[in-house]
Amino acid sequence: MEEKYLTPEEKKYMLTAFRKLLAHTHDVTERGDIAKVRHIINEGIHQNHYRRDRYGINPTVHNLSTALALCEMISPDRNMIIAILLFNLCKTEFIPEEELIKEWGDDIAKLIRGLLKVSTLYSRQAAVESDNFRKLLLTFAEDIRVIIIMIIDRLVLMRAINHHPNEKMVHDVAYEANYLYAPLAHRLGLYAIKSELEDMSLKYTNRETYTEIARKLNETKTSRDAYIAEFIRPIKEKLGATNLKFEVKGRTKSIYSIWNKLRKQKNDIEHIYDLFAIRIIIDSEPANEKSDCWLAYSIITDLYRPNPSRLKDWLSIPKSNGYESLHITVYGPDQRWVEVQIRTKRMDLIAEKGLAAHWRYKGIKSEGNLDVWMNNVRDILETAETGPMELMKNMKMDIYDKEVFVFTPKGDLYKLPYGASVLDFAFNIHSNLGIKCTGGKVNGKNERLNYKLKSGDTVEILTSTTQVPKLDWLNFVVTSKARNKIRQTVHEMNNRSATLGKELVERRFKNRKIELQEPTIMKVIKKMGYKTVTDFYYAVGDERLDINDIIAEYEAVERKAAESAEIRSAEEFQLVKEEDDNTDDVLVIGDNIKGINYRLAKCCNPIFGDDVFGFISAEGVIKVHRCDCPNAANIKEKYPYRVITTRWSGKLGQQFGATLRIIGHDDIGIVTNITSIINKEKDVTLRSISINSNDNIFQGFLIVGVNDTTTLNNLIKKLKTVKGVKDVQRSK
Repeated sequence: MEEKYLTPEEKKYMLTAFRKLLAHTHDVTERGDIAKVRHIINEGIHQNHYRRDRYGINPTVHNLSTALALCEMISPDRNMIIAILLFNLCKTEFIPEEELIKEWGDDIAKLIRGLLKVSTLYSRQAAVESDNFRKLLLTFAEDIRVIIIMIIDRLVLMRAINHHPNEKMVHDVAYEANYLYAPLAHRLGLYAIKSELEDMSLKYTNRETYTEIARKLNETKTSRDAYIAEFIRPIKEKLGATNLKFEVKGRTKSIYSIWNKLRKQKNDIEHIYDLFAIRIIIDSEPANEKSDCWLAYSIITDLYRPNPSRLKDWLSIPKSNGYESLHITVYGPDQRWVEVQIRTKRMDLIAEKGLAAHWRYKGIKSEGNLDVWMNNVRDILETAETGPMELMKNMKMDIYDKEVFVFTPKGDLYKLPYGASVLDFAFNIHSNLGIKCTGGKVNGKNERLNYKLKSGDTVEILTSTTQVPKLDWLNFVVTSKARNKIRQTVHEMNNRSATLGKELVERRFKNRKIELQEPTIMKVIKKMGYKTVTDFYYAVGDERLDINDIIAEYEAVERKAAESAEIRSAEEFQLVKEEDDNTDDVLVIGDNIKGINYRLAKCCNPIFGDDVFGFISAEGVIKVHRCDCPNAANIKEKYPYRVITTRWSGKLGQQFGATLRIIGHDDIGIVTNITSIINKEKDVTLRSISINSNDNIFQGFLIVGVNDTTTLNNLIKKLKTVKGVKDVQRSK
């Protein structure tokens, strides 16, 4: 079997690779580790547990190359290397999980489970170019080491497919590497890997451009090297006169970055002057790092004129991926702009090998996105003396734990907030799907509407034409789209049912030849225990209220009114204040009010403590007005039967908006004094301010948030004491 599976060249490579791996891992592996892994691999080959992948690549060779690349480009780590080498045999179940844990321990088993989990993700039909795919990949890879392995694995694959005959396959791999893995490498500070991925991606997708740039760079190499030598000579002399230990390097920029510049500047390579950068690396003590770098800066800017607009200070505020450096652009010989990078040896190590060279786990928790998480990682950077990769064992990629990513049966990927239900998912796809949703099949199993989804779930929505939304659904949906659509649909259904109910009542009254008087029917509505007209007619339309009972009650109210209307002389009458019809029915506004649809009127903006009344609108909503509202007199005159007594009950635990009109002299600092007083008030917030000034007189409108009228009145008193303020009034 081995003879068929391995070519002579591959067998030769494996022997060499295992020797190199032994040399790299001598200090981090246990005795016999590599020999044991090699034996297991040979057993797997003999028992036909290896197959060439879809690219025709030998997975044994590929895994060995990945392990070596990890050692050379980042740092050797025992558990990561063993996980890489055993992954394929675990995938084919040649090594059962129990045996894996027994032989190699929980940590290696955890790493391999993460790799298996990610491999299942690729079996889905989700579009890799979706940003959700990137986030889901990070969610699946709970251990940062899994992501590092994936990046290295993709780098090795890109190196292997240079001459692959299937151009489309190569193009797809290159696109994925550039879209997904290069940005991930950048975020993790793996700049060398990022650059190589980008260069190879350009090479495979646009060979002509890549070859042309490479050719021109090669042609100008001699002159470029001579210029670099001329540029750094005086720098070395000046730096050498200090006590600084340093080295100076010249580096040509990557082909991909040059191509990017050519695209952005719409120029040719002959007119791109910053094709290279000078790097000054200082051997500095941790306490002196910043001062040494700025000393080098001052020396270089004394020699060459700097461009202040091109200064990039990542010493004071490092990048989110831990990158620290000082970048300046100076005017060098022959009137050419040259970029100079100043950093210490520690900073250079991080820049070359990424944060993986310095990570130490301290239980960092996510705060919502990768950049924040990486900032936290940056705060725990330490030296790599104790074996850097070992320090990352339990580093969790829980950065997207406030989101879930789920698939449709067709493989489309959707992002939802954490705690989202099957019903949220249905509304997210389409509102009509949500309205008719009865449940869903999650990973092939029937689940209810309120089932909480998890990342990686595949969900099929089940519907019924007879399903109607219910207000109870609001108890478990978390997305605003679902909540708004449920409320809207239920409200529309109620309004339709209320309209139908009103038509039924009017038709039945007409058939019985009873004249329907609005004041009388309002008394009937109240007597039958309904707060709003809409609720009453909705109960009729919903067949919860019998129209015959309504007619009987209506006639009883009319009889009572007729019986009390005795004919008396006008002289017997005494003018008295009319009793309020609503004394028995008072709307109490408080925190615990339920089942009543009311709003605070926009025309007068009542707040807690104001004298208020309620007005039942045509839609059945009770609008609460101040008694001194400009519209109050008109409302009470035209619609007295729709006015209900209203009072406050306790505090609502919220702030109310109140508008204040301020008039005064336009003195210097008056606005500052006004806002200062507001900011000092404990229970007052300033929401907006607008000031107009004319002929040294200013008029301003403030919108403030207050808890009650007492707080507002105290604020008005204090504002009137401000020098220059003539009057402060609450606007109606």
